[in-house]
Amino acid sequence: MIEGRRPDDEGAQPAPEVGPIGAPTYRRVILKLSGDAFTPTDSGYGISDQATALLARQLEDCVALGVQMAVVVGGGNIWRGRQAPGIERARADYMGMLATVMNALALQDALEKIGVPTRVQTAIQMAQIAEPYIPLRAIRHLEKGRIVIFAAGLGAPYFSTDTTAAQRALEIKADAIMKGTKVDGVYDADPKHDPMAHKFETIEYTEVLTRGLEVMDATAISLCRENRLPIIVFDFRREGNIKRALLGEPIGTLVHGAVS
Repeated sequence: MIEGRRPDDEGAQPAPEVGPIGAPTYRRVILKLSGDAFTPTDSGYGISDQATALLARQLEDCVALGVQMAVVVGGGNIWRGRQAPGIERARADYMGMLATVMNALALQDALEKIGVPTRVQTAIQMAQIAEPYIPLRAIRHLEKGRIVIFAAGLGAPYFSTDTTAAQRALEIKADAIMKGTKVDGVYDADPKHDPMAHKFETIEYTEVLTRGLEVMDATAISLCRENRLPIIVFDFRREGNIKRALLGEPIGTLVHGAVS
């Protein structure tokens, strides 16, 4: 599983500098979570109070470090349009966008229960429950120490929430994307089925695309590569891992451009 990007025509890009342990490496980040982040441990569907509480505690720790945190959520725990071939693709995608809004509201509830101010912004207008997505307003919320949750994808069918994470990160000028997965980084095979699978400590975007490694889709990887946006892939289910990744601890895989 993987993500990536490439150097531009003017030269190659080295891996981002990792700050000293104890100081955040990034000032503003996008945390990308799939719908699996919201499910009970014994099920792949639904929303679990325990799962959202775990995410909320971890995000609270990150805000306490002074990091500006935005979150992009998926909706596969509620609806996967690809598993409904009888429904027209665009309509199925819109249904998936609504599922991401449900997850966003659940996470907002968990955060506000522990006193973390949070705003949900949606790409489809839902004035009674969330703000419309406005990049400058999102940046202002972040600057005030609020967590911003982006829901409803890009508001258009045929685009994944991975692509949404890359697009939103660029628009709010995030320093990195943190991709939370159920494994502890990027491997050349599924480590759950192949005990010989090799984990990458770092990997370049171009290699990700060339080898067809999966974590984010090709559109998202290309956006990150073209704009020199690093991606950190890590296991979010271990409590404290989001904070550890921000502090530069080697707990996952860094996806970046080529070293000159």
